[in-house]
Amino acid sequence: MTELIISGLTIFCLESILIGLLMLMPRLGSLGKNISEACTKAPTLDLVVSALTWLPWLFCGVFAGWWGFTGALVAQIGVMQLWIYGHELFHTDAARDGRIVSYLNQRFGWWRNHLGLWVTAMALPAFFAIRFAQLFVYPFLTFLLGFPNYKHSDWINVSRQKFEGLVGHDLIWCLYCDWMTGVYSLGAEMLRNVESFWCPIRFYHDKKCENCKIDFPDIERGWVAADGTMKDVVQTLHEHMPENHSWSWFGHPERQRDQGRKATKVLPSVK
Repeated sequence: MTELIISGLTIFCLESILIGLLMLMPRLGSLGKNISEACTKAPTLDLVVSALTWLPWLFCGVFAGWWGFTGALVAQIGVMQLWIYGHELFHTDAARDGRIVSYLNQRFGWWRNHLGLWVTAMALPAFFAIRFAQLFVYPFLTFLLGFPNYKHSDWINVSRQKFEGLVGHDLIWCLYCDWMTGVYSLGAEMLRNVESFWCPIRFYHDKKCENCKIDFPDIERGWVAADGTMKDVVQTLHEHMPENHSWSWFGHPERQRDQGRKATKVLPSVK
């Protein structure tokens, strides 16, 4: 029980200080603004998210066991709820306007809406795993096979704090969605390269093809039909293998630009 209290108080104080610094930073001149801006996008955002979520779990769990882990988790929830209360109190005018939480509470009931939000938080470990793979697994494919290298900050960033009137409860959960959507989207982009490289074959079930074509457009832009042959698959790979030995899914924007440049070169000049 002592471990729970010590861990909880330690994390409560440390995270309160970190959040205070993040809020104060934009007010510390150009240097502070630059640091604050860096904290809103990868790779610095990865450090901020880690410090506010899984790092306290890890450290407290290692040094104080399950009591330490529980203390850290309870402290984090307490800090978040305290921040929400203070932020809404400081922005009372915005809090009186239309709010997402107020509408959903009225529509579905307070307990169902809030319980649903905390259920989504249970997916955090899955998104951490995806982010880990993006940082430490996918780069091997870039090195070994020429898969495209992505600027992670174009995907992993948060900006909804700039939306006028978004405060407190709505802001904190919208930032969660902001980060989560970027992680998912970058992961899907990387997986498109993997699928079209190793298995460009349409699924046997048409319904699955229909459902997956949003995230995997190559299903309708080059993958071999389910009743095709392996010769067709090899031919498809040959046709889509770039001359420079780099690889990306068939509909990747860089491929489209290359095709456009090639088309421009072969067009006869018009006089």
